[in-house]
Formats: sequence, C-alpha cells, structure tokens
Amino acid sequence: MLFYHSFISLISYFSFSPPSSVKISINLANHFEINHSSQGFMKTFINKLTAAEGQQVTLQGWVSNSRDSKGLVFIVLRDGTGFCQCVINQEIVGDEAFEAAKRLGQEGSITLSGNVVKDERQLGGYELQVTSLEVLGESENFPITNKEHGVDFLMDQRHLWLRSKRQWAIMRVRNKVIYAIHQFFQERDFVLMDAPIFTGNASEGTSTLFETDFYGEPAYLSQSGQLYGEAMAFAQNKIYTFGPTFRAEKSKTRRHLSEFWMIEPEMMFCDLDQDMDVIEEFVLHLISTVLQSCRPELEIIGRNIEALEKANKKFTRMPYDEAVAIIKGEKLVNGKRSIDVLEEDLKLVQAQIAANEEDIKAREAAIGKGGMKKGEINFNTNKIATLKAENKDLQEKADNIPGWLNSARNFVPGDDFGGSDETVLTRLFETPIMVYRWPKAIKAFYMKTDETNPDYVKGVDLLAPEGYGEIVGGGERETDLKYLIDQINHHGLPMSVFEWYLDLRRYGSVPHSGFGLGLERMVAYLCGLPHVRETIPFPRMYGRLFP
Repeated sequence: MLFYHSFISLISYFSFSPPSSVKISINLANHFEINHSSQGFMKTFINKLTAAEGQQVTLQGWVSNSRDSKGLVFIVLRDGTGFCQCVINQEIVGDEAFEAAKRLGQEGSITLSGNVVKDERQLGGYELQVTSLEVLGESENFPITNKEHGVDFLMDQRHLWLRSKRQWAIMRVRNKVIYAIHQFFQERDFVLMDAPIFTGNASEGTSTLFETDFYGEPAYLSQSGQLYGEAMAFAQNKIYTFGPTFRAEKSKTRRHLSEFWMIEPEMMFCDLDQDMDVIEEFVLHLISTVLQSCRPELEIIGRNIEALEKANKKFTRMPYDEAVAIIKGEKLVNGKRSIDVLEEDLKLVQAQIAANEEDIKAREAAIGKGGMKKGEINFNTNKIATLKAENKDLQEKADNIPGWLNSARNFVPGDDFGGSDETVLTRLFETPIMVYRWPKAIKAFYMKTDETNPDYVKGVDLLAPEGYGEIVGGGERETDLKYLIDQINHHGLPMSVFEWYLDLRRYGSVPHSGFGLGLERMVAYLCGLPHVRETIPFPRMYGRLFP
C-alpha cells in the first residue's frame, strides 16, 4: 500500500507537461531512465551498460579512483550497481570542466555524460568516453585510501568502508544469498513466519543471553527462534523464520558475532534423514546460485572459485564417532591421515612465507634503485602491500597449525568439536560434511534420543571445508513429553516458562525436524572471507558497538 501511494504521488508529480526535449520513462526493474532527447543522453546505471553499447548515456555516481596524464583524466566511477572507467579528454570537455575533474577527490560525486564503448580490458567490459560533466559534491581527504589500513581503523570507518569495491562486492553476494534463501523455501511451499525477538526463556539453555527489562520483568534477546518455529510449524506444516539473533558470548574469534541473522526452518512429519536431505539441497542451492550469479563479485573479492565449484556436489555424511576417529588420525580418508596432511600444510605455508619475503625484498630494492616510472612504482608498492597482507594471514595459519595438531591428537571422545577440530576434519574433504548422531550430553535438551543408543541424539552439524567449520546445526526434535520434562529439570531450567512448549507434545505431537543456518557464516564461506565481520553492514561483536 505504501508503494502504491508513493507511485501515485510520483505520477502526480510528473503530471505536468514536460518540455518536449525531455522524455521520462518509468521502469520499475531499472528505476528511472530519463532521456534528454535534444542532447541524446539517457540516464542509466553501470550494470545496464551492456544494453547501451554505442549509445550516449548519463551516469551519476562517486569517484572510486582517479588519475590524470597529459590532457586526460581517468575516473573509476561507482554508482552502487558497478564500476566503470570514464575517460575525460580536455580537448572535448574544455579547460574548466577538465580542471574540475582533476580536482575532484576520492568519493566526490559527479554526473558524467558520454559515449559507451566496449573495452574488455576494463572492469565490467565497458568504458565511458566523456563529453560533459558536472561536479555534484566535493570530497576532501577521504580517510580510506588505496594503501593498507589496520582492521580497527577500517571498523571505525565502517560507514565509509562499505563504499570500497571489496565491501560492495561482499554486500552484493549477501543480497543474492538472501534472495536465494527465500526463493528456495517459497518454491517448496514453506511459509515465512516471524519468531519474537523478546523472549522469557532460553531456547537452548546453554548460551549466554542479553538480558533486558520488559516492563518490570526480565526478558532476553532471542538466541534462536527454533522453539517458536516448532509451534508455528504445527499450524502450517512447513515454515521458516529469518531474523536477527543475539548471543552474548565474549568471543573474538573470526566466526563470532553478537548480532547475526538466522534462517530456521521447521518441518512436520520429518525425521533426521529427511532433515539432512533438505539441508543438503538448500546449501547446494545457495552455492550454485552464487556461482551462477555472483562470479564478478567473487573475482573482486579474490575468492578461490575453483574450490567453491568443487564443493557444489553431494555432501559426505558420517556419524560423530567416525568423525572423531578421522580427527585423531585413526581413520584414513582417501588414503590420507588428517595429522599428516596438516604437518605437510605447515611446511607449505612456511615455504610460501619465505618466498613472499624474498619477493618483497626484491621489489623494495628495485624501487630504492630509482629510475622507475610512476606507474611501475605504484604497481610494485601495491604488490608489496598485498604480499605483506598475505604473509600476515599465512603467519597466523602457521602459528595455529601446531595447536590444531595438538588438539587433534588429544581430542577426548564425547567432547564437542571446537573450531580447530572442525578445521582438521574438513581439511580432508572438498565438500561440506554432515556429522550426525551426537553425544546427548553436548546437545540441546530438545534433541530426539537415538533409539539405537540412548547416550546419543539425532542431531546434525554441517561443517564447511577450507576451515570454515559449522554453518548449519539441526536435528530431529524430541516428541516424548516425559523425557522433555526430565531434560528441562536436568538442565535446571524453569519449568513454568516452557509449559507452552510442552503443550506442543500434549496435543497431537508428530515426528518433526529442523535446522538453523547462520547467514553471516554462510556468506563468509561463499566469499572466502577470513572473518565474519565483513559479511554484515554494521557488525556487532564483543568490543564493537559503533558506528
């Protein structure tokens, strides 16, 4: 309804008779295209230049980067839909406009009109040969430049960091993943439902909660919508929730956020095996969608696309006990032992660090000699910064591997997997792997007891390869009322706040299952990111509340 009124208002606004030189077409898919017929320029967007080859268009955006040389200014323009090199020739635009373009700083806003020329060498494959320009907004001393910045500095400038090419690409992938999530469930007749954010109970009873005052009563920010999802699924059969989730874990690992988004489907008449089938189909849908629709963004990010393509096939499934044997090096996978592979990884990482150090020294020496052109100096300076950043990541891995090896050798069966254990296990696989039937003692109280072994439950975790670890957790839900009451008492949880949940078992209980996928962890894996903080516009985590 809001859109309808806005649309009508817009039509009313343009109900006057426009000058004959201006044609306005409203295209809801592409926003507005305004054709100034007297000049022959059509306002468009960078991601629509494919259809404008050889035409005269107008682009509006911000200066991502610029350089000038002998009567030419080269501007890399960004408009939110993509990036395009725009060439400004002094002889064509005139001295005044040319000087204005030269003065324009990074992130200055500008309108550029000109001819669209195909150029495969340029990002996006097209170039704009500018015939006129208008500076809209100045920008001086933009704080984020092309040099390397520290993480804390970039996080303090997150509101501006989002404009960078890499962060732009990550957010585009995130958007496509969100679209694909809804597409998957809607096409399979799942109903989107909303779980409350304020709750009076902990869904799992184990995680630290954010407590707040709710009109004089203690309340908590939701750590999962799963219990409410079960109630809604009893009404709709198949549902999914998609909303913010909060966990007050004072952790600074690369996998943790205090506020993140969870997708939590619940399915009636569904057992563990069927649950795993849906998980696999769902995650494969996300992987294939990103590979098909986001390849340019993945290339900007620097994702190893080949590794992601190898993951786009049937997943390996194994019970917890088998996974433990692999972690400890007691079971081979394709003739390889986890501990041996990690030891070899350490040697390769150390060798790469040494090779990068030699490359850095050689480039620094070449620059120090003098005689290089400005472009060569810039290229080598940027390459040195890239190599140093790569070595920083490699050194972190080299420091971690000995700890991973020690943890693997000394893993105690029955314990939960830590991040290092998941890394050791997944190192031997190209695809995500499903670990199922977990020890009851380390899983949530509502997990269904395994009929073949009462010490285990029908839970499942999906672990992503390349060291990303758990991205999905789920399982079959317990249907036995007495058992659930015993479990609530065993965990020391207040029975009164779970009476409504127990009602689900009192009135027509059926076998049912579900799972939860963390959006940010999934995006981090798909993009190949070292930390989840880059997967959400404004991350909230331990030690970070602003901006």
